[in-house]
Amino acid sequence: MARVVAVANQKGGVAKTTTVHALGFALAELGRRVLLVDLDPQACLTFSLGLDPDGLDRSVHDVFVRKTNAADVRRPAPGVEGLTVLPATIDLAGSEVHLLTRTGREHVLARALEPLADDHDVVLIDCPPSLGVLTINGLTAAGEVLVPLQCEALSHRGVGQLLETIDDVRTFANPTLQVLGVIATMYDERTRHGRAVLNDVGQRYGLPVLKPPIRKSIRFAEAPSRGRCILQHAPLSPGAEAYRSIAAQLAATPRSRR
Repeated sequence: MARVVAVANQKGGVAKTTTVHALGFALAELGRRVLLVDLDPQACLTFSLGLDPDGLDRSVHDVFVRKTNAADVRRPAPGVEGLTVLPATIDLAGSEVHLLTRTGREHVLARALEPLADDHDVVLIDCPPSLGVLTINGLTAAGEVLVPLQCEALSHRGVGQLLETIDDVRTFANPTLQVLGVIATMYDERTRHGRAVLNDVGQRYGLPVLKPPIRKSIRFAEAPSRGRCILQHAPLSPGAEAYRSIAAQLAATPRSRR
């Protein structure tokens, strides 16, 4: 049975996609069979993996709207053994409208993933930067949540809003959903503001802050254009080593029981 982890924060630009891609690759390096799910209509994860969203004939949209089997949409990540993806296209933007008309709409992704549960050790879900029905599907399908946090005030504020949504999901759809913790991204330890936000988030919300923080680096911006993650593009960089460390912690931590 796969461990299903949603990576969520409704604020955009906090490195959700980077985190999903890097952790997926790092877990594959550790021998895990990993499925990445791109729930963002911008399809940044799909693009970052080296796939052309405009050239795909099927995506998660078809799973939601046409009830296509997820196994028929799943694709291997180019050049990475043990890593596969349910890709996204811009059509996914229309899935939200369709899902709003369906009974049990928050459970559609969970049901689609059930037949794949024995094929993978870990499923990582890249949630879009919103608290709409796609993100609700991701949180309902998951057993656990990771929250990337850019160490600045607006991202910090978004954590509180996300936790309110997680409480709602627990009440109405997924009572055993657990928050694994916060991953500090784009961290600049030289700034007092960054240090203050990082120190405050754990105290304010009572969440574990996974270490080490992911330091800001131009290497992260360079990698997606090459269809690679930071661990492939700059494998010895501090960012790559930080994600490897967090992936090892995730692999060593018992998953929450649903």
